[in-house]
Amino acid sequence: MTPTTTSNTQAFDTDVAIVGGGPVGTLLAILLGRQGKRVTLIERWSEAYGRPRAVTYDHEIARILATLDIDSENDPAINYHDELYYWKDTKGENLQIVDWQSTSASGWRVRYWFNQPDLEERLTRIADTYPTVEQLRGWNGVALAQDADGVTLTLQRNPREAGANGETRTLRARFVVGADGANSFVRESLGIENEDKGYFFDWLILDMIPKGPYEMKPAQWQLCDPKRPTTIVPAGPGRRRWEYMVMPGESGEELQKPESAWELLKPWGLTPQNAELERSAVYRFQARWAKVWHQGRCAIAGDAAHLMPPFAGEGMCAGVRDAFALGWRLNAILEGKMGIDVLESYTTERLEHAKHYINFSQELGKIICIADEQQAAERDVRMKAELAARNNEPVPTDICQLGQGAWCGDSAHAGELSVQGVVEAHGRRDRFDQAVGRGWVMIGLDVDPAAALTDAQREQLALLNGMTVKVGAPGTACDAVDVEGTYAKWLATIDAKYVLLRPDFYVAVTANSPEILQQRFDRVMSRLHLQNAAAEAVA
Repeated sequence: MTPTTTSNTQAFDTDVAIVGGGPVGTLLAILLGRQGKRVTLIERWSEAYGRPRAVTYDHEIARILATLDIDSENDPAINYHDELYYWKDTKGENLQIVDWQSTSASGWRVRYWFNQPDLEERLTRIADTYPTVEQLRGWNGVALAQDADGVTLTLQRNPREAGANGETRTLRARFVVGADGANSFVRESLGIENEDKGYFFDWLILDMIPKGPYEMKPAQWQLCDPKRPTTIVPAGPGRRRWEYMVMPGESGEELQKPESAWELLKPWGLTPQNAELERSAVYRFQARWAKVWHQGRCAIAGDAAHLMPPFAGEGMCAGVRDAFALGWRLNAILEGKMGIDVLESYTTERLEHAKHYINFSQELGKIICIADEQQAAERDVRMKAELAARNNEPVPTDICQLGQGAWCGDSAHAGELSVQGVVEAHGRRDRFDQAVGRGWVMIGLDVDPAAALTDAQREQLALLNGMTVKVGAPGTACDAVDVEGTYAKWLATIDAKYVLLRPDFYVAVTANSPEILQQRFDRVMSRLHLQNAAAEAVA
């Protein structure tokens, strides 16, 4: 590895060392590598873990994966089910219905299903295409020390790997990111404490590969049976998953033995003759988060930063969001466009966002994990009444706002994932992200957004490699044709003509006049800590 140098002659082996080569760390390596940043991706195991873990992701993750040309709608390794998500009692009667069927406002379906080893292998292949990304497999982080200029990271051959001989090596990096799981070496080295909600439930996870056609109706549902709360969901094409709560007094070790697993699967028609038991493992569901997510030139992401029960299907999703949020910040810092203080908004934004889903998942778990029959009966009566009161309408998917950060709090929809519609632009008809592009994007509905900014603000947007896009109805002079009227409807609803989108697709600013736009634009730019003369114009 040839060291690079900074202007102060301090030698660096890499721009960013990422500890943890799972989907979160590998995605971050891709986001940095495709912008030419030197990345060292460090993974403790030389061989990828080939068993399923996460099996589902939401529309936001589909939108992020689309930036890597992974099309969740048409990819043979990913599927979806045009069905709602049902919670049923022991009689098969509905207690709750959740909308996992619709297309989201952000342009992708609410829920997709996949096999994590397949996705990880694909991400690893993509990372391998970037010459500035180096993958070190079979190495553990054992020491970390940072100063004002960078981080010194000491690695050791994983002693649990074949042929390990105690070999060590030291890397000097501008930044270090710990995406190294629940027992994160990076988090522990930084002395970052967890906020633990004291939520602990053990569940048996059974991943199955039926040997022939196998249909479950509904495809995705919860059995709220106090004798054995059970989750039944898809797990990607050709796979299914069952999750069983380990009941009080039971041995998880005994329950995860194959003979016990097959006994549990009998009522569902699965046997060793017609299905393969791919994995049988007991996991402890927890609810906790790190109190801070960055410290100096180090940051944490994924399970290193948060753990949540799986009932909302948002665990891996939160980690992918972390990587995307870190990616645009680190790229800008390394390019000298933003100061390191922009990492403060990584913590404030992502921490509150993840806490929302952790709390939401825990509340779902409180409903599902009831083992007392009287309490379960009371729950069933209450939930059926609530469902009837809203005429059996499904609960919409949750819209979550970021914590305070690089967005304008008095703008409608700011801090939320942006709406996305189909447009025609550059000779292509597609979702906006694919047809127009992504990054810092200023949209104007039937108006030129560039004309609404001052000269200094246009310089700031150019510094960020941003673009301005006039969106209009078919037949009008514009940069992008609003094919289905999505943008016209959205902006009419919030009384806005202008929207500033961030590289992670979150809304930074909305406004209905140039004057308000300019004021709010300045406020957001001030929170980015721009490192350029144009930044002096920020109020």
